[in-house]
Amino acid sequence: MPLFEPWNVDRASAIIAEFRDREGPMLPILHAFQDTFGCIPEDAAPLIADKLNLSRAEVHGVITFYHDFRRKPAGQHVLKVCRAEACQSMGCDALIARAETKLGVSLGETTADGRVTFESVYCLGLCATAPSAMLDGRVVGRLNERRIDALLAEVQR
Repeated sequence: MPLFEPWNVDRASAIIAEFRDREGPMLPILHAFQDTFGCIPEDAAPLIADKLNLSRAEVHGVITFYHDFRRKPAGQHVLKVCRAEACQSMGCDALIARAETKLGVSLGETTADGRVTFESVYCLGLCATAPSAMLDGRVVGRLNERRIDALLAEVQR
């Protein structure tokens, strides 16, 4: 059973109607779209712009500013490795390279089987336990080769 609904203008319009009278409705609408459709489809920006009386550029600017908004649905699991300064100084780049090799994808991509989306994030707030990552919303600190391998094994089961 698919996790997300296919893009549907009527469903999207209903979501917009639900949030449009709130203060600052764009972010709640975008989050609701992503929760419903798994991403922010290309057709969403013109629809939101029309319904909120904004330009397409304004909507596009918000969608592209926040890295968590996706243009395509994520894989079954989302693994994010922190690339902020503390994590970089503690070797996250080597762990990213290791994960890329084992997953067969680069940062920002989803494995061919759709099981794992591998992304970077800038600061998980775990600087004292750097390098760190987040797997499906669960944060993991003190990453090393053994721990990143365990996370990769977990998502590939």
